[in-house]
Amino acid sequence: MNIGDTMSSVKSDIEIARASKMKPIKDVLAKLSVPDEPSAYSPIGRHIAKLNLEYIDKLKEKKSNLILVSAITPTPAGEGKTTTSVGLCDGLNKIGKQTVVCLREPSLGPSFGMKGGAAGGGYAQVVPMEQINLHFTGDFHAITSAHNLLSALIDNHIYWGNKLNIDVRRIEWRRVVDLNDRALRHININLGGVANGFPREDGFDITVASEIMAIFCLSNNLKDLEEKIGNITVAYTREKKPIYAKDLNAHGPMTVLLRDAIKPNVTQTLENNPAIIHGGPFGNIAHGCNSIIATKAALKLSDYVVTEAGFGADLGAEKFLNIKCRKANIQPDCVVVVATIRALKMHGGVKKDNLKKENVDALKKGLPNLERHIKNIKKFGLEVTVAINHFITDSDQEVKIIQDYCSKLGVKANLCMHWAKGGVGTKELANHVLELCKKSKKENFKLLYSNDINLWNKIEIIAQEIYGASEVVADTKIRDQLKKMQDDGFGKLPICIAKTQYSFSTDPNLKGAPSGHVLPVREIKLSSGAEFIVVICGSIMTMPGLPRVPAANSIKLNNKGEIEGLF
Repeated sequence: MNIGDTMSSVKSDIEIARASKMKPIKDVLAKLSVPDEPSAYSPIGRHIAKLNLEYIDKLKEKKSNLILVSAITPTPAGEGKTTTSVGLCDGLNKIGKQTVVCLREPSLGPSFGMKGGAAGGGYAQVVPMEQINLHFTGDFHAITSAHNLLSALIDNHIYWGNKLNIDVRRIEWRRVVDLNDRALRHININLGGVANGFPREDGFDITVASEIMAIFCLSNNLKDLEEKIGNITVAYTREKKPIYAKDLNAHGPMTVLLRDAIKPNVTQTLENNPAIIHGGPFGNIAHGCNSIIATKAALKLSDYVVTEAGFGADLGAEKFLNIKCRKANIQPDCVVVVATIRALKMHGGVKKDNLKKENVDALKKGLPNLERHIKNIKKFGLEVTVAINHFITDSDQEVKIIQDYCSKLGVKANLCMHWAKGGVGTKELANHVLELCKKSKKENFKLLYSNDINLWNKIEIIAQEIYGASEVVADTKIRDQLKKMQDDGFGKLPICIAKTQYSFSTDPNLKGAPSGHVLPVREIKLSSGAEFIVVICGSIMTMPGLPRVPAANSIKLNNKGEIEGLF
């Protein structure tokens, strides 16, 4: 908890959400001039709706402002990126600016793992919180089903004669489930005799790491979605010829499963402002942004759009700018970097148990982490501001130290109290964001690398410019894979680096702003459907495990049938 984390009487997030007075979804949509007609949206219950794609397509483009919310390197102390995104949306609406917040859908993995829900917190939440955090509109289940349908079709094709001559040792397509389950990382399938097929090795990733999730979020419409799914590389023959999903006629039925999921979901904040929540790739193992369809719909419907990118700016913001903006031909007008004094003190060497005490020296030692993120954003030619997500234990001196430090960097640090006060607590930030949007010049925006640079050099640019690494290291096998991808015509694709979110390096224990470290590349994956190259570094896993004491241990139904323990 933020401002009330030492007060026993303070309500939990779920209690605050449950006590909220939600408006019918038609009234929320009316703020965006969406007509109460079946052609515009499909209601799901009383407080959620899906926007129809045909309606979105007919909307005219308007001069809207896109605000990206990112953060410093995450710590167990918390940063509050989603909470700040919601609070800023409410703050902008509070000062009379029509604003929508665009977020990702929560994954069940973190909800039952160690992070809990992902609908914001305190008085800066999207609701209905329980439904959003658990199943929501079923989009993730549709993505999981579409992904695993492709897996089933691959094994079925092999069982019935393998006309495409798929080499069972070179099947690239793994299965997925939207839970943290380390036991499924590497498995053997088709056991039990001839009737069950040919035994082979397989494995599971978490749904948010699925290429289907990436395609879902990077598609412009249903036709584009189907085409991208068809281009997925699922396997290779013994002659190393690629086999695509379309070779198995999988793209048609997979798109059918995603027909309704691809429609953006609309809910509301606690202050009844519109929230579009759609798609949910992780920022540490995927590209970490909500769907292009959702963002573009919001830009057509509203004057200001607040969106977030996963984890720290070295991951989510970098991928938002180099991948999503490149694919969608959009760009933010400014970037908000969220920081907490607690997290900065952790980067300065303080243990989590001691964060409530004022510690000026540790704060000063942690500030280079914030500075690195600010400077990285400026490399894209964007305007930057800082949101200090306030906790009750923050001292006035600590706040002033951050503000003075940022001032010397030419950036304003805004004290934000949205957790406790909602939109009122972000008015200062909201007004400053308006100033930055007016100041922003579209022509100043630049991507970190061009399409024409070779793949290895793209990796080096990200490692050196964003992470502060001295070099990238990889064995001959990986370098040969990159060369083959280059030769096969994939050299123009952007890079999606998968690494720990807890450090600029691949060592999660290396806090602050390390430099001169080495980026070890462990694995390379071609996402020919999503149209990027995944570069897996260090010990990052595409199927997370549960912690010793998972959040699931505290989640239950009480005697009234209400959910307890979900944040």
